[in-house]
Amino acid sequence: MKIPCYDCNTETELEVGFEVVNFVCPKCHSVYVRDDEGQFRRRNKYTNILQDYPLELGDIGYLKGSEYKVTGILKKKVNPDFTWNEFILQNEAKEFLYLSVSNGHWMMLTEMEKMDTLKKGIKVLNHNNERYDLYEHSDAQIIDAQGFFDFELRPRLIHLAEFINPPYIISIEKMNNVETAFHGEYVRKSVIKKAFPKRTMPYQSGAGMIEPSRFDLTNTAVIFCFFALLILTANWYIYRDQVEQKVFDSTIKFSEFDQKEMTSPSFVLNGASAPMTINVSTGVNNSWANLNIALINEDNGNEIYANKDIEYYYGSSDGESWTEGSQSEKFNICGVKAGKYHLSITPMKAPEDLSNSTMNVSVVWNQPSNRNVWLVIIGMVVLYFIIRYARNEFEKKRWADSSYSTYG
Repeated sequence: MKIPCYDCNTETELEVGFEVVNFVCPKCHSVYVRDDEGQFRRRNKYTNILQDYPLELGDIGYLKGSEYKVTGILKKKVNPDFTWNEFILQNEAKEFLYLSVSNGHWMMLTEMEKMDTLKKGIKVLNHNNERYDLYEHSDAQIIDAQGFFDFELRPRLIHLAEFINPPYIISIEKMNNVETAFHGEYVRKSVIKKAFPKRTMPYQSGAGMIEPSRFDLTNTAVIFCFFALLILTANWYIYRDQVEQKVFDSTIKFSEFDQKEMTSPSFVLNGASAPMTINVSTGVNNSWANLNIALINEDNGNEIYANKDIEYYYGSSDGESWTEGSQSEKFNICGVKAGKYHLSITPMKAPEDLSNSTMNVSVVWNQPSNRNVWLVIIGMVVLYFIIRYARNEFEKKRWADSSYSTYG
């Protein structure tokens, strides 16, 4: 179809698969109406001539398994100043597809074959057993257009009712006393860019009306619970046959081994890796002592060193008694594997401490501990609440422009 514009002397040619009722010149935006004789007569002109559309009339893009051609472009506005672009596309099978973009967020819509008449005051729609919440009731006006249209572009307001279930939307329009319902879904900018590779996509800002959240709280909770159960089950399975093994328990005399190394008898560890817990106590009294211990693998010669200070002080200050430290300490050598080992133990005490004569050392392998397991589980719980908070903030942004938001 070729239509000349008498206002700017421009001819617009585009093959369309429908009867054209209105035509808007893409250059000067004059509006033409088909008369009873089939001729197009100039009626008026859009004064808000805008050229910031990401797609142009006649552009062809591959969407939903078919090539679609842009046959019409609309810019709509809701008071006071919210605007968005709509693109009407048609393929060779004469099927219509509608693209809408606002703040860089795209949605793709198709006309619904059947929709019950919208009842006044309704805030929830049920469609295919899914709940759609009312996002907005509004009156929109077309402030700019270009291209070919199978409906009449009147200056009257268009009543809109939008119900969302991200990433889906049901949009109901009442224009020229005709009510039409559309079902749409959020489309990522990359999909539109791939369909129209020569066009520059607008920058995205804010949260889209039906932009999907990055996290689904229900799925996240299920996944975390599954992994928690898996961790607990694996921990039980790995250590189910292992028993606590005391590999060294002795009282060491400082008179024999002060700053001197003593070697424990060899011992064999069987099973999965487990922590080795060292308990040390000594009668320090306003003094200090130290234990240096080395775990030596007799199979490969590897050595693991650890040491611990034991300090205990007390006194009084300004009439109040105070204490600091303890006469016993406990520490771990983590991840000790199965194998044959012995210990090299070196005790030490303060030279001026004459009252302390012994140090008690007890070493246990595979002492029951679920510390790491619970740390991971607690970490997942904390992460879940962080995700929940982030999602809540995202939903606040989504509903910020709605009059029906349930978010404070």
